[in-house]
Amino acid sequence: MKLKELIRHLEQRNCLFYREGGSHTVYKNVRSGKLTAIPRHREIKDKLVKKICEDLGIDTPNSNK
Repeated sequence: MKLKELIRHLEQRNCLFYREGGSHTVYKNVRSGKLTAIPRHREIKDKLVKKICEDLGIDTPNSNK
């Protein structure tokens, strides 16, 4: 999944930018307060997308590609 698609998915589910790390961006679920780090790569592997969504407590996007 492309990074931009993942960010769009997160922001549509009340997850917002929290801070920048060394090589990661940290997003926070506003409702639950959960945090997760997202690497700054153009492509994010499906397993990592699933883990990021689980960390934030949101649904996983459909990747039918």
